[in-house]
Amino acid sequence: MLVVRGSSGRGEPGALARMSASLPCVFSPKSRQYLALCAQDGRLRIWNTDSKTLHQEYVPSAHLSATCTCIAWGPCRTLWSREGPQRKKRKSEAGQVEEKADLLAMGTAAGTVLIYSTAKGALHCTLGGHSGGVNCVQWHPEDSLLYSGSDDTHIVEWDLQTGKKRSNWKADRAAVTSLCVSPDGKLLLSAGRTIKMWDLDTKEVYRKFTGHSTAVTTLCFATTRPPDSNGLYFLSGAEHDRLLSVWQVREDGRDKNSVVSFTLTDEPQHVDLVPSNSKEEAVRLAVVCKDGQLHLFEHFLNGPCKKPLSPSCTVQMSDTKDSPAPIPLLAAALGADTRSALLAYGNHLQPVMERAEINTAERHVCLTRDIHTSLSLSMETAVSKVKTPVVNAKSKVLVPGLPGHQAPIKGTSQGSEKRKKDTDTKEMSIEERLGEIDLSTVSTEKGALKGKASLQTDNFAVLLVQGLESKDASILNKVLQTRKDMVINKTVARLPLPVVLPFVEEVSQMALLIVRWLKAVLVHHTSYLASLPDLVTQLGVLYHMIETRVKMFHKLTKLNGKLHLLMTQVATSDSSTTVTDVDHTAKLVYEEGKCIFVTSLLMFRPVNLEFPSCPCSSEPSCGSHM
Repeated sequence: MLVVRGSSGRGEPGALARMSASLPCVFSPKSRQYLALCAQDGRLRIWNTDSKTLHQEYVPSAHLSATCTCIAWGPCRTLWSREGPQRKKRKSEAGQVEEKADLLAMGTAAGTVLIYSTAKGALHCTLGGHSGGVNCVQWHPEDSLLYSGSDDTHIVEWDLQTGKKRSNWKADRAAVTSLCVSPDGKLLLSAGRTIKMWDLDTKEVYRKFTGHSTAVTTLCFATTRPPDSNGLYFLSGAEHDRLLSVWQVREDGRDKNSVVSFTLTDEPQHVDLVPSNSKEEAVRLAVVCKDGQLHLFEHFLNGPCKKPLSPSCTVQMSDTKDSPAPIPLLAAALGADTRSALLAYGNHLQPVMERAEINTAERHVCLTRDIHTSLSLSMETAVSKVKTPVVNAKSKVLVPGLPGHQAPIKGTSQGSEKRKKDTDTKEMSIEERLGEIDLSTVSTEKGALKGKASLQTDNFAVLLVQGLESKDASILNKVLQTRKDMVINKTVARLPLPVVLPFVEEVSQMALLIVRWLKAVLVHHTSYLASLPDLVTQLGVLYHMIETRVKMFHKLTKLNGKLHLLMTQVATSDSSTTVTDVDHTAKLVYEEGKCIFVTSLLMFRPVNLEFPSCPCSSEPSCGSHM
């Protein structure tokens, strides 16, 4: 099974450019129990395909600057417990040892390879040795070896027992974009634009193939036969190429051109293949294209075929609305029989997994699904399995009326019984919480706030959700008055996803554009907003306001220069007015307009770039960036 990374193909070199067009997504081998993928937020999520719930989530330390570019599951292995010595197996249990998928390799744009263990639920090790972004990783089928290809044109062979390089050699003049190890572990395919077959014992080129006119993104062996029998085949695909090419490794060396081609509707994004073990056995192939369609092929590889082969069945998905919209397929895995397949569709943040029966007798199949219902069921199942902390029986919880959201619950610690008798532990009402928000007067004395319950960030998030639900302007204004960046960021980070878009719409309708709150929303929830359909129409008021104010920025800049010149001339004639006061007055006018311009940058800059600091942060009198 193989995962295919896409490429932007617009002259953007490197792994990061390819990552921007396609996000890594791959099923675990054999049982296909897990689906591993990296979403727009740079986090690794592993979903259980049986229970259709989130199994594990891992956030790399540099998930924004060093994004994940490729993923590959390691071979299934027997997982032994480390808790003491193992007891001797009975004869009846000897054949019941199950091998499970454990290790997962992730290549990053920073040139490192992360090895994640699903058994431990933590990072196993980090391999660093490339000077460019890693484009592809591939496991050896038997030995504990891993191969990685990079923009630095080199291939590195890693020994996972020692965590060090075992071998490193230059593979091509251009970046190495795809790798594949033969089923017997003796040969390695590598590709940039040309395809090379390496002997892993000598690290020398065994064969060269013509390849494609663009960067190769797919390499996969289609047969398990040895190369000296003229029965070894492999397939390749490239960016912007709507053909999958099949190559034959011949004894006489006349194998530079492809022998079979499979036609697609778009470039391949994900490929799953059931290899052929003999000439009498057909190769089964499932290809998910960039346009979200699934193509199924079945073909006997026994020599060249001049005419390109069309798919035996094409599968599309759509929703159940009156005007159906297509639902993109992310990945597909072939089942034991020709009619079953495991599908993953929707978006990378919340994919939907389904084992479907496909009528392969029809050339075109359209599956209709209510994706919103499937998502809500999956969310409810996931939330129900979250362990709730043990809390005091007398404590009360304020739960906003939103599905899938729970207010943070804080239990009483063991030392809570030693508190003073005069401490009031009664739950505050909404009115009392609003009264606690007094940002106009802040005492600087150390003992001023001692003994007084301060409003926590969790309460701000709960109040904000309550204000949005009830559309109470007084609650929203009280919460949005804060100017502490730490409080704002923590509050926005704790907001449930269903209220992010209503919050942005509510802020955009206010008279003053609240820059700090919008900045926090973009930092924490850009990946969620990017996955929503018709975002431009829903945020039309905000876009119109930003566009209008950006046009005024140029005029304000000119006004700033004229005002500064005029006031400087007045200051020279009036000895009572200092030039410093004049500069301060002109600066206030200019910074007021510049703050509007910063807001527009916040809405259109990528989330992984640094945001410009607000120019008015040192001026408490400026109200345009509350």
